[in-house]
Amino acid sequence: MREQTVWQFSDDRGQVSTAGRCPTRVLAYVQAGATLWDHGIRPTGIFGSGHDDPAVPDTAKTGSLPLVDVAYAGAGATLDVDALLSGEPDLVVAVSYGGGQVYGLDPETAKHLEGHVPVVVIDVGQTRTLAEIGDRFAELARSLGAGEPAAATQELEAARDRLRVLTAGPDRARVLALSPAGQEQAHLARPRMWPELRVLTELGVGLVEPAEGPGANWSTVGWGQAAALRPAVVLADIRANATPLDELRTDGPWASAVRSARVVPWNPEPVCSARAHARFLALVADALEA
Repeated sequence: MREQTVWQFSDDRGQVSTAGRCPTRVLAYVQAGATLWDHGIRPTGIFGSGHDDPAVPDTAKTGSLPLVDVAYAGAGATLDVDALLSGEPDLVVAVSYGGGQVYGLDPETAKHLEGHVPVVVIDVGQTRTLAEIGDRFAELARSLGAGEPAAATQELEAARDRLRVLTAGPDRARVLALSPAGQEQAHLARPRMWPELRVLTELGVGLVEPAEGPGANWSTVGWGQAAALRPAVVLADIRANATPLDELRTDGPWASAVRSARVVPWNPEPVCSARAHARFLALVADALEA
């Protein structure tokens, strides 16, 4: 007799995952796990990408996750099927940047993993708005019997309204998003390629667009070129693969690039919940007010 389907979810590859009962042991890519936590779901485990430390999760990406209660399965080359299944998950939630490719997992590993456990993939790529990405995570959470509290949506709307008011005048502060890449250079984000930055633009924030050239998502320049853009606010990548800001504050071209700028911590792999997004917007608003 066939097992009755009690739970199912159609992911962003068009693949339908099913189970005989609602999954309760979720293993998730760190960004997905932090997002689900804000919707009331505590993953039993998380995993990282090839940019992450295989032994410790990148806390820039983990949001409010209670890491003492969530196992870390590893990242990069350490992630094989055995490592991913060690916590006995009954659902894996991964992300993709388009094309259905599971981010952070070797294609063969992802293929073999699906032979053991349902895998749901949410597309977080540039073709989607942040709201669309958030809606997909919310749909997944609802299918698992959870949801973000209404107060989080109210908090987000208040943060959006605050930014609209701050950017309503003719003189908008110049805001530059970047990822520090050592003492000599920085990767400047192209705002249109990042869903979270596009939201800021829609709310009137004056994000600086780097010059056209190589690099779809980033423009790599020397710190002198970054300083020439005269940012009043810098959104600085705080992920572990970016050069820590503390190493750049002491001397060198970095100091002249941001001597008079307010620095806001920025995670280019954002937690896609209303509460997390509201917090980020509030930080940007605080910097603009200052």
